[in-house]
Amino acid sequence: MAEGSRGLSEPAYFVLAALLDGPKHGHAIIKTVLALSEHRVKLPVGTLYGALDRLAAGGLVVLDREETVDGRRRRYFRLTEEGGTQLRAEALRLRQAASIVIGTVLA
Repeated sequence: MAEGSRGLSEPAYFVLAALLDGPKHGHAIIKTVLALSEHRVKLPVGTLYGALDRLAAGGLVVLDREETVDGRRRRYFRLTEEGGTQLRAEALRLRQAASIVIGTVLA
């Protein structure tokens, strides 16, 4: 796994999940992560770009394109095939881990 044998960090997981429906620029990723995590994961800009750099180094995301909007550069990132595979594997791992606890509590 790109983030180590324990799986993805919560911010990395949500960054990848934010890119499931297509490329996004930084501010859109931050807003999507906030919504997907039900406001639990708040990513400062520096944290987001650090995570994107690590995910890119691991081959999980790539720079899709750059554009200038109102004089500001926007970089759009997209999920790679490997990133999608990693995200699905992590979701399954979390589901299996949760089922152990939920099964024990509900039994």
